[in-house]
Amino acid sequence: MSSHSPPRSWPFPDLQAFILGLESIGQLKRITVEVDPVLEITEIVQRVGEEGGPALLFERPTGSDFPLVINLFGSEERVRMALGRPPAEIGMELIQAFKRLNPPTLSGFWRSRGLLWRAMSMRPKVVNRAIDQEVIETPDLSRLPVLQCWPDDGGRFITFGEVLTEHPVSHVRNLGLYRLQVHDPRTTGMHWQSMKGGRAHHFEAERSNLPLEAAVVLGGDPILMLSAMLPLPEDIDEIAFAGLLRGAPTPMVRGRSINMPVPANAEFILEGVVPPHERRTEGPFGDHFGHYSDAADFPILQIRRVTRRSNPIYPATVVGKPPQEDKFMGIAADEMIGPLIRLVNPNIVEMCPYVGAGFHNLLGVSLRERHPKEVIKTALGLLGVGQLSLTKVMILVREDINPRRFDLLLRELWFRFEPEHRMLLLPIAPIDTLDFTSFKMHVGSKWVLDATGEVLTRDEPPRSITDPRGFDHRVRKYRLLEGGFLVIAVEGDAREVLTGLLRRVDYKTVKFIAAVSQDVDLDDEENLLWGIFTRFDPALDLIFDETGFIRSRPVYRGRIGIDATWKEGYPKPLEMSPEIKRLVDRRWKEYWR
Repeated sequence: MSSHSPPRSWPFPDLQAFILGLESIGQLKRITVEVDPVLEITEIVQRVGEEGGPALLFERPTGSDFPLVINLFGSEERVRMALGRPPAEIGMELIQAFKRLNPPTLSGFWRSRGLLWRAMSMRPKVVNRAIDQEVIETPDLSRLPVLQCWPDDGGRFITFGEVLTEHPVSHVRNLGLYRLQVHDPRTTGMHWQSMKGGRAHHFEAERSNLPLEAAVVLGGDPILMLSAMLPLPEDIDEIAFAGLLRGAPTPMVRGRSINMPVPANAEFILEGVVPPHERRTEGPFGDHFGHYSDAADFPILQIRRVTRRSNPIYPATVVGKPPQEDKFMGIAADEMIGPLIRLVNPNIVEMCPYVGAGFHNLLGVSLRERHPKEVIKTALGLLGVGQLSLTKVMILVREDINPRRFDLLLRELWFRFEPEHRMLLLPIAPIDTLDFTSFKMHVGSKWVLDATGEVLTRDEPPRSITDPRGFDHRVRKYRLLEGGFLVIAVEGDAREVLTGLLRRVDYKTVKFIAAVSQDVDLDDEENLLWGIFTRFDPALDLIFDETGFIRSRPVYRGRIGIDATWKEGYPKPLEMSPEIKRLVDRRWKEYWR
């Protein structure tokens, strides 16, 4: 469809139309044998995902009345198909339209007419009849094929539930993806993380001692499903944004037991309320940082009514050690929404949250500096914006450097970084709810490394290094990366090993030494990023050649050690049980008949 033409009828009005579309091009496989949603489906999805395989439709989940679809968005091709075009094209269109219309001109309106036409679809369309209200029934979550993804999960979790709420005063909508642990047939947890829109709505309702109505949307058209995970500004309506993306209004119907409209083309709607001041232990849960998030008290959802299609399909996803399906969803979100940050910070050229590091743990930013320390001003601004405020490590590079290449970030750090004058270490700041490295939920530290300044050395970084295993038997593996960044896999006291190596003359040419645990594959970049950036807190786990104070200002000098090993008190990394692996080995050919 041309960006200048009126929208045609959208090809995927609901999830089942998208499933048929994927199947028609060989991007979906039906599994007709009975498969258990407890662990077995997860292990199958892990193997299919590693091979870049298709979406999977399990027609006979054990103990359930309904089929289950998973890995819907597990490739760039399927995400493009869901959106109707590449996500980067959407991001560029949004930012170009803003520039053309600021200030408004007739030529700007004309050149942006395709987007403006689609903007007329942002207001949802109210309908009287809906396919997801063909059946109305008493809640019984035991009939759904809800997954237990990992062996030590606290139970079964709804993993692709689009949670719809309204602000209790302004009635601004929010649609977000939050996990929901099934506590009983009528009750789930509501894992509202810090800084999430749904949590803000519950906070306001709870202040007035009011229950908050909520609807869990299972399914819908793929545009709506992807919109639910976009990191939009807090008061931007994801349902309206879905209308903009699709060029057709989102059909909405009045809820049957709650006083707000719900999407009309879903597979299931779970209508209920989140009561004030009521908490229940939720978790553990194997999360997208590749570790279990600890059990903690979270609000609950009391389900009043379930409405559904007469023949619904239950959508699910699995998160875990990167890469997973959320890799492709996260990349798409970054490409669509990331460019908009340039409207507030025009000196930013490009940003890249790293998938392997769990997105929030490492952000590369290329930018231009137009006045002294503007890059630091920009970094501090980013750390106060929406989900970017959860960034743990930020590396700043010049405008001509591609921040999506980790090797280029490291090379720039070699030539242009030193910790005394080109580093910020914030010891107390908000972090992702799932980040366990500070041992305090929601609170940890941040590290900003500025590699945008003048060249500090003309020497090329080292291409080889004396084998550290000859100096300390606790070093089991090592790899020298670009920019004099040495990674060592350690058994035992990592801080002692790092301190010893930093003292050695042999390693004066090394700028960073990062110690990781032995479960990290040093030859796989995504796994290496996961092993480093999900397992250290900057304020707790950095070691410098020299530290001190000038008046009241802390000073850091020299080379830097990073203790990124798994530590006592951290949650366990995710690993499937040997029994399930053997079961899937035995049944593998059976699945694909």
